[in-house]
Amino acid sequence: MTMYDAIHQHADLANAGISTAATQAPKEIPRIKSGDLMQQKRELEIDHAGRIYRLRITQLNKLILTA
Repeated sequence: MTMYDAIHQHADLANAGISTAATQAPKEIPRIKSGDLMQQKRELEIDHAGRIYRLRITQLNKLILTA
């Protein structure tokens, strides 16, 4: 399963009203490598509850999430 698939599976569960906490072992927090998420890009958009957020990699290699 790719990171892209994992993100969409998480979103599908959330949209279905299923808590990811109920589907995972306690204290297990998913970890996604930023390189897998960004896919060689410096910027991406995330649609969350109908609002668009922008995730960017700065010149100092930091991540910034803005609405």
